[in-house]
Parts: sequence; structure tokens; C-alpha cells
Amino acid sequence: MHAEEILWFTRLLNRLFAGAVNKFLAALHIHVENAAQPIPNYIAMQVLVALIIVAVFVFLRTRLSMDQPGRLQHIFEVATEFVRDQSHEIIGHHGHEFVPMVLTLGIFILFSNLIGLVPSLLSPTANIQVTLGCALVAFTYYHFQGARRQGPIQYLKHFGGPVWWLAPLLFPIEIFSHCARALSLSVRLYANIFAGDLIFLIFFGLVPLGVPMVFLGLHTFVSFLQAYIFMLLTMVYLAGAVAEEH
Repeated sequence: MHAEEILWFTRLLNRLFAGAVNKFLAALHIHVENAAQPIPNYIAMQVLVALIIVAVFVFLRTRLSMDQPGRLQHIFEVATEFVRDQSHEIIGHHGHEFVPMVLTLGIFILFSNLIGLVPSLLSPTANIQVTLGCALVAFTYYHFQGARRQGPIQYLKHFGGPVWWLAPLLFPIEIFSHCARALSLSVRLYANIFAGDLIFLIFFGLVPLGVPMVFLGLHTFVSFLQAYIFMLLTMVYLAGAVAEEH
């Protein structure tokens, strides 16, 4: 990565934590090409997104009110109620148990999608490693919940199909299918956000005013849509994992 491509926040993190990060990576026998810049842009942007989310919720926590909720509180209450209703429809009466995890994933992805619209910053979700990480979190979570609710043995049995003699054929197909879910989640999110960022930057460079605002609005819409799709598919996978009948 060339020096001019490194974002200001990435430079700041590397200036503060490069030594500690290098020691940690060395302990794992991982060596970076540039010891002065061990933290890449996509990691720095994830840290920034996490800090922004924490700051937003700390600000919100100090202004919570039952009688006169503010605009920000109202927005998050509506979002929480929306996800709770969706989980009830898709997963069932116990769907509310999974709302905190699903909503947390959705908020992180949404903020990560939108931060690329800020000049001098990039969307971490325009990097396949970030979207794959989010997909693996969802993948691990719904399998964990399935095994926890049904028991590990019973949960594994449904991968083999309804009759035992089909298990040798169906089990590897099911495993492949579930792995494809993680790949699909990650590639869909990555491709949409990467394309949106790229198109916006290209048109902004060609026509600084007017036309880029159309793509700004389009990218904002895609950012919300992709965060919703990610949450929706996670709930669908959870519904299949925790269902008692297979």
C-alpha cells in the first residue's frame, strides 16, 4: 500500500499502536511487510465505526426519557421494534431472543456502509475480509443457537435428511450448502458496497456537483438495503436452525 493511499485515521492508529500490534503479530508468527504501518485501512475503519457506534449509544443513554423521547431515541426504538416484529414473523414466538445479536450486526454493517460517504474515509464493508468476518459471525451464531436449543447430536442429525440411508448423500450437500450461505452473505454485501463507493468516486471526480448527488442518494439507499438483507437472511437461517421440526 502506498503512503498516499493510507487514510488519516489509519496513520493515527499506526502512530499510536504500531509497536503493540507488531508485538502481538510476532507472537502469532505473523510478519507484515511494513512494520511502521501494520494496521490496514479496513481494520482502522472498523475501529472508527465501533467508536462512533459506542459514542452514539453513550450519547443516547444520557438522554433516555420515558415521557419525552428525543428524535434519536425514537429512531432506535422504531428500528428495534421493526427487527423484533420481523424476528417474530420469521423465527417464531421466541424470535425476540435473537434481536440483540441481529440488530447489533445490522447497525455495525449500516454504519460501515455509510461511513464511506464521508470524505477521506472508506467503507470497511467494501473489503471482502470484513464482510466475510460479518458472515462468519452470523454463520457461527445460528449454528450455535441451533445446537444449543436442540442439542449437538440432534442438530447434526437434521443435516442427514429424514431417513438414515440418505444421510451419506445429503450430509455433505447440506454442509456445502451452509458454507455457501457464508460466502453468499459476504460477497453480496462486499460487491454492492464496493461498486457503490467506486461509482460515487468516479462520478465525483468527473462532475463535482449535481450528478454525484444522485449516486450519493443511491448509495445511501443501497447501504440501508444491504444491512436489512443481511439481518433478514440471518433471521431466516436462525429460523431453520432453531426450528424443532426438521
